[in-house]
Amino acid sequence: MANTKRQLFLKRRMRVRNKLRKVNAGRMRLSVHRSSKNISAQLIDDVNGVTLASASTMEKDLGVVGKNNVEAATKVGALIAERAKKAGVEEAYFDRGGFLFHGKVKALAEAAREGGLKI
Repeated sequence: MANTKRQLFLKRRMRVRNKLRKVNAGRMRLSVHRSSKNISAQLIDDVNGVTLASASTMEKDLGVVGKNNVEAATKVGALIAERAKKAGVEEAYFDRGGFLFHGKVKALAEAAREGGLKI
């Protein structure tokens, strides 16, 4: 029986997350979620189970509400890097989930690096 797209996505997400967890123990995780209408990022402390910072295109002050393009992803990446600095985090590892590191996800990661976050 063939797997559905959703099952394959969840399988890929857990494979990526488990590999990253083994290599980057003790560091914060920059997790990305991309939907058809929005993109969001969270800086998560897995040891304590706490979200330290988050940014999304759903925030009105960002000016890209409901947009999911490379430009919006770049703004979200810069904003998450700024909020990470305020939270005292300088290093994190990038968890792309089940999404390919291409296009919007790549733009978010590069903007976060340019913003001073070591990924």
